[in-house]
Amino acid sequence: MAAAGVAVLLTGVGKRYDIVSAFAQHATVIAADPNPLAPAQYAAHHRVAVPRIDDPSYVPALQALCDRHNVGAVVPLTDLDLEVLAHARNAGQLPAFVPDPEIARATFDKYEAHLLLEQLGLPSPPTALPGEPVAGYPVMVKPRRGSGARSIHRADDERAAEFFVAYVDEPTMVQHHMDGPEFSIDCLSDLAGRCLNAIPRTMIESRGGESIKGTVISDPELIELGRRVVEALGVRGPCTVQVFRDRRIGLGITDVNTRFGGAFPAPVYAALPGRTYPELIVAMARGEQPDPHVGQFRAGITFTRYFWQLELDESLAPTGRDIVAPPGPPPPR
Repeated sequence: MAAAGVAVLLTGVGKRYDIVSAFAQHATVIAADPNPLAPAQYAAHHRVAVPRIDDPSYVPALQALCDRHNVGAVVPLTDLDLEVLAHARNAGQLPAFVPDPEIARATFDKYEAHLLLEQLGLPSPPTALPGEPVAGYPVMVKPRRGSGARSIHRADDERAAEFFVAYVDEPTMVQHHMDGPEFSIDCLSDLAGRCLNAIPRTMIESRGGESIKGTVISDPELIELGRRVVEALGVRGPCTVQVFRDRRIGLGITDVNTRFGGAFPAPVYAALPGRTYPELIVAMARGEQPDPHVGQFRAGITFTRYFWQLELDESLAPTGRDIVAPPGPPPPR
């Protein structure tokens, strides 16, 4: 049941049906996406085709939706419009849960993010631009921008690194290969930049750079690192910090995404009653100020994600039927 009087606008919803449906349990949700077949929009109360992010009418279209539906929070579900929304927030146009524009810009560029983390005294693996000396091999050749572990290649020597730099058709960087387990820390900050919670999880299995299996863990070092990162950056709203624990250099942050992570269900399952991230964002949209409760969650929760689909009729409305039985055990005989 949607909460009366408060609405949340989610942008770039794509296939994140899990996020949209979670918010829809606590508030009226408007899903904005330029693609009429974006499946996640069908979990919202209102679905709206908006202009592309690079269209000058994008922000005015979002403003009109905010005015029409009494929106108290605009939450992006991709990296693509973070900086646009950050500028709109600073201009007083949108109640966007995003960091300042310079932080949005820096975290979208992995090399700039590395420099920023070093400047703030936060652990980042040794990183160089192509042609600069590296401390040793192996290294990872990565695009400076993008997500989903796209075009990331391990290079075991200088010749391989040069090959992959030339092979990847976009600006790259060269980063120390982290030899150890990978973790993600799902964080949420309030509008003053205070960390409300930081929930670490393991990376049991990923596909296309997106976690599909993992376990929530109680690791004080990771919890404190997540808190330090989001408060140093002045994050507002959700943030996912990706970390390796290298056997030689210890913790190293390889990515900071100021949005929900692929494994969004993990912190939802682990949160204490009334403290899921959608519930806290809806509370802030109402003007409430939740108290920080960093480290308070249920560890040991494991998630495993799967794919589902919707059938749409000729007018692109859901039919409510499917070609397979709904998930869950078969009914008793």
